[in-house]
Amino acid sequence: MLTLTDTATTVVKTIVEQDPNTEATGLRINGEPGAPNLTVAVVAAPEAGDAVIEAEGARVFLEENAAIALSDKTLDAEVGENGAVNFAVVDKA
Repeated sequence: MLTLTDTATTVVKTIVEQDPNTEATGLRINGEPGAPNLTVAVVAAPEAGDAVIEAEGARVFLEENAAIALSDKTLDAEVGENGAVNFAVVDKA
């Protein structure tokens, strides 16, 4: 199952808290079959079939293909000086 670094947890919570419906809101990661890239969006709730990851108040929803691709990974994040967020997926240590 995907894990989150402390930085990713903080960033996900910060992004999601900007949505007025924060109780069920989370960051959804979507993967298309055979596509090398994943997409990320803030959504009000998980979709049917999504895996739900919760870490210290951060909620991440994984679409089925993304859940498979990220099953043995860790999500990390970096915030640039201009406030831009970059997510990275790394192998678990």
